[in-house]
Amino acid sequence: MAKKDVIGYEAKTQKDNIEIHEVENKFWEEKRGKKMTRQKIQIKKIDNIAARQVTFSKRRRGLFKKAHELATLCDADIALIVFSASGKLFDYSSSSMLELLRRHNMLPELSNFSQPPSQLEKSVHAKLTEEFAAKTEELRHMKGEELQGLGIEELKKLEKLLEIGLNRVVETKDEKFLKEIGTVKEKEALLMEENQRLMNKVETLNRDQQEEQAVVVIGGNSLGSKSNTTNSSSSPNPNSQDYDDISLKLGL
Repeated sequence: MAKKDVIGYEAKTQKDNIEIHEVENKFWEEKRGKKMTRQKIQIKKIDNIAARQVTFSKRRRGLFKKAHELATLCDADIALIVFSASGKLFDYSSSSMLELLRRHNMLPELSNFSQPPSQLEKSVHAKLTEEFAAKTEELRHMKGEELQGLGIEELKKLEKLLEIGLNRVVETKDEKFLKEIGTVKEKEALLMEENQRLMNKVETLNRDQQEEQAVVVIGGNSLGSKSNTTNSSSSPNPNSQDYDDISLKLGL
């Protein structure tokens, strides 16, 4: 009986050990599976600003890294443009960004892949259309057109707006006039200075000419007196000539 009891105890112990090992293996497999399986992140806007900025920085670097790997492995031309929530620009290009954008702009419109405008585009277009119509109507009112539909308050507001605009126009016009008057005065001063310079030059030329004429007159008078002296000294004496003739006749 003792031997049978020992054999039964050993069998029971072995069975318990097997069950323990199975439980342990199952535990570690489950734990290992939890480690290996990544929990899926729900794709939605991150409310925490700090977490959003960190996620944006990590995802942006990962995106640029994948683009670089794709360009290197496949010899592809890639250009990425990313604007953050604050409006900061981040870009990546495997070659010249301007060249890639030029190539993109040169591509023809692919009508087969054209999609209908989204709801946002429709709302933006409608808003811009309304603003354009309002500005056009306001411009007509400022021109004095289609004023019948305006009330008293609207007319007063328009009148005040026109007065402000008219005052600005008058101020700008006066500034232009003053500027032009200053320019004309500067030109007038320059012309008067040039005129005075020319008058001084003419007076100087007249004075030099008069001095030259005076020198010529003085020189002519001195030459005339010298010639008269020479003529008087060289002309023969009639009395001496008659005396010589009488002496010849008398044989003296």
